Amino acid sequence: MQNQQTIQGILSIAALVCLAAGWFNLFSPEINIILSRKVFYYLIGASFFVQAPLLTNKNFTYAMYAAALLCIVGATLPEDSKLSILKTIGLLGGIALSFTSRPKRI
Repeated sequence: MQNQQTIQGILSIAALVCLAAGWFNLFSPEINIILSRKVFYYLIGASFFVQAPLLTNKNFTYAMYAAALLCIVGATLPEDSKLSILKTIGLLGGIALSFTSRPKRI
């Protein structure tokens, strides 16, 4: 369980680094777009996939898998496709699920 949490944390931090690199234009415009609009969502989707078995409410496990799938599929679609909004829906859903199903600390 600790290894899964570590992997999930590393994936999340790598996703944030990709997003920041795209925002601050650290590379060429093509690389910035790939990092912030593709790689970011792939990493977040992978993070959600690793986090899904760790959720305390098992009813949300399949929903987290669905959010991961939406992020990955949405990032794979072309940017001009109307279905590319799936990646944003997956991101928002996964974030909501991760906040509502956090383990309670005593």
